Amino acid sequence: MLRRTLANVLCLTTLAVTVTAAPAVAAPTSAYPRTITLPSGFQPEGIAIGDKPYAYFGSRADGDIYRADLRTGRGSILTEGPSTASLGLKIHGGRLFVAGGAGGDARVIDLRTGAVVKSYQLRPAGPDTFINDVVITRGAAWFTDSRSATLFKVPLSLPAAAQEVPLTGDFQLQPGVINANGISATPDGRGLIIVQSGTGFLFRVSFAGVTSRIDLGGETVVNGDGLWLRGKNLYVVQNRLNVIAKVDLGAGRVVSRTGDPGFDVPTTIAEYGKRFYLPNARFTTTPTPETAYDAVSVPIP
Repeated sequence: MLRRTLANVLCLTTLAVTVTAAPAVAAPTSAYPRTITLPSGFQPEGIAIGDKPYAYFGSRADGDIYRADLRTGRGSILTEGPSTASLGLKIHGGRLFVAGGAGGDARVIDLRTGAVVKSYQLRPAGPDTFINDVVITRGAAWFTDSRSATLFKVPLSLPAAAQEVPLTGDFQLQPGVINANGISATPDGRGLIIVQSGTGFLFRVSFAGVTSRIDLGGETVVNGDGLWLRGKNLYVVQNRLNVIAKVDLGAGRVVSRTGDPGFDVPTTIAEYGKRFYLPNARFTTTPTPETAYDAVSVPIP
């Protein structure tokens, strides 16, 4: 029987956003199932897809990892969690890198066996910690913490120790909001990009932690959550707004926002077969063990 730990989720009304045109509505085109049903009560947050048609989802309720076959939509639990969250996920070298939320940890899981290869305690567990998302670039996995002005670097040459990288420059920690959330590489691979959810600001970050705000011509991506880099375009999931913002990094502007009737507070994003897959976190729905959860796929805008 799966363990389920109910979280007290603050039910907020979805925020409104002003755009120059109504968000485009994506239409299903793939032969694969458009919707992937997840276990009841699962409370999904992160998603990762490698070069095979399998999606991995993390539960913010208890940290379980669920693997789904994109061809059929069916799946099962790969590994049970530590009773703390599994949030952002990324795949590298047959391993899954997992951000541990308020547990303050990062875990590395063998995708073949589901075994935890290595666990890092990045920060003390508790309300002042929220290890939120992860990206892999330049021989390391980089983790955000939404409660501090810090990134954490975990070298891919396990079991090397994790390193704390303070954020300096333009990025300023804001009280009472979600700070550093989604993270991506820059198009040239020489640095990182993070989104500050509460302000909607994007920042370039050097590997030394020096930040500079990305000018979007006065626009923001408030409620920005998961990031996905595709060429010189950065896709930002604006979770409570139920849209994916497409940012042209070369031009420094938001070029489109795409919604879908299947979105119910999607949190993050992964790509397979020229489609995006997004788990619906349903933050505006009070979670119970019977609450239904799913992930949806849309054509890439």
